[in-house]
Amino acid sequence: MDWNRRQVLVAAGGALPALAAKGGTYKIGITTNTRGGWEKDVWLSFRESREVGYRWVESFWSYFTAFDGKPAELKAKVEGMGVRFTTISNSGPMEMNFQDPAKHDKLVADHVKLAKFIRQLGCEHLKINLGGRRPTGTTQDDLEQMSRALDRLGKATHEEGVRLAIHAHMWSQFENRREIDFVLSHTDPKRVWFVLDTGHITMAGIDPVELTRTLGHRIVEFHLKDCKPENKGGAKARLDRPDMMTDPPFFPLGNGGVDFVSIKKELDRIGWKGAWTVELDSSPFRPPKQSAKMSYEYIRKELGIDPGAS
Repeated sequence: MDWNRRQVLVAAGGALPALAAKGGTYKIGITTNTRGGWEKDVWLSFRESREVGYRWVESFWSYFTAFDGKPAELKAKVEGMGVRFTTISNSGPMEMNFQDPAKHDKLVADHVKLAKFIRQLGCEHLKINLGGRRPTGTTQDDLEQMSRALDRLGKATHEEGVRLAIHAHMWSQFENRREIDFVLSHTDPKRVWFVLDTGHITMAGIDPVELTRTLGHRIVEFHLKDCKPENKGGAKARLDRPDMMTDPPFFPLGNGGVDFVSIKKELDRIGWKGAWTVELDSSPFRPPKQSAKMSYEYIRKELGIDPGAS
C-alpha cells in the first residue's frame, strides 16, 4: 500500500465524527439542475421534486445571486415550497482556481461568504467543485497548492460552523484516485471532508464501494447517479467529456453500473449518517421529474428507505 493510500485510511478512521442527519440516518434529497427541463427554472425543479416526494434539494450559487445578503428571504421562499436545502454548491462567478496561489485570498473570501450564507439556511456542509480541468491535467504542484488552499478554507468554514466537503468530479482539477489520495492525505481530516459521487467516481475508474470502505466517516455526502452495467466497479478507460443530451454516461438509479446495495451495507455497518443526494446531469430520454421518480422508487423499493420521510 502506498503512503498516500495509507494516510487516507488513517484519516478516515472511526474516531472521526459523522455528520448528524435530520430525520434519520439518511437525509435523502436531489440536485435539481438537470438538463432536459430543469436547468433554466430552479423553482420548477424544486416544485416538481417536492411533487415526487423529495424534501431536500441541492443547487448552485449561480441560481441565487439575486438573494445575496438575503438568506432569510431565500429560506422562506424555498421552505414555502415544502423543501429545504442540503447545501448550495459553489459556482460562477465565484473564484474556483484552487491550484493558483495568487487567487487563494479571493477564493477563501468567496467561499467563506457562501458558507456564512448557507449556514443561515440550516446547511451543515458546503459542497464544492475545484474548477475545470486544464488540457495539461493536474500537476504535482497543482495538488500541493490545492491542498494548501483547502486546508486554509476548511479551517475558515469550520469557524463558521460549516464543514467543507470537496467533490471529485470528472473533467475537473480533482477527478481521479491519485488526486483524491493526495489531497485527502495532505489536508486536515477534521477540516476537509469528501463528497462521493457514485457516477463520477465510477467513470474515473474507481470502485465506489471500495472508496466508501476506505473513506468511511470522512464522507459527509453522496451524490447518487448510476452508470452503464459494463462500468460496474470502475470504468476501464477514462471518459472524455460527452454530450450529455445525446450520449449520457449517467442514469437514474437501478441501471446496474453502481452497487448501491453494497454501499448502503457498508454505511450501515459503520453507523454512518449524512446526506444522500440523487443527481442526474441530464435527462434526455424523459422529463427530469420522471427520472427523479425512478431514483426515488429505487431507493424506496430496493434499498428499503422512504426518501419522503427523511
